[in-house]
Amino acid sequence: MAKGPGLYSGPHCAGLTVGLLGGSFNPAHAGHRHISLFALKALGLDRVWWLVSPQNPLKPAAGMAALPERLAEARRVAAHPRIEATSIETALGTRYTADTLAELTRHFPKTRFVWLMGADNLRQIPLWRHWTRIFESVPVAVFARPTYSLSALSGQAAQRYIRRRVSKHGVKGLARRKRPAWVFFRNPLHTASATAIRQARAAGP
Repeated sequence: MAKGPGLYSGPHCAGLTVGLLGGSFNPAHAGHRHISLFALKALGLDRVWWLVSPQNPLKPAAGMAALPERLAEARRVAAHPRIEATSIETALGTRYTADTLAELTRHFPKTRFVWLMGADNLRQIPLWRHWTRIFESVPVAVFARPTYSLSALSGQAAQRYIRRRVSKHGVKGLARRKRPAWVFFRNPLHTASATAIRQARAAGP
């Protein structure tokens, strides 16, 4: 599994608890790695998979690097034996997170998944297709990001599931909790931004 999980690697992942970090990774950066390392420790995960999206439905195709390029850079940035970058959504044939989760749980029936996302995505997740199915499918771990935390916690998703929020004392067992279940981490912040990196690269030396 040196190149990340594949469509038929379910038996190799049986019994594992895996955090799923989805996104365009355009490009992958130190902030993604920072969150992944924090999640591995805080949630007691065995692995974190970076789901490098073929094309995020909420982002324009213009300016999006080719998938092989983004995947290769994600693997370089991850640089950790328990963080695996994969383009498995291409093999699954899914574009939306809710559909991806349904297919992953079908192909990996003996793997426990936790969806990982930043506070910015918690704020905007009501725009995602079938977003409530995400919370019903797997536990969700949300990580603080600069300027987004307060608005995210007062937003529609957080308020809808406010009674299902898990305290920090129960996070190690999050993957085993009855869904919906979610936690918000006030983790150390990281300022890396894919947008800023793209702008800096476009500007040149």
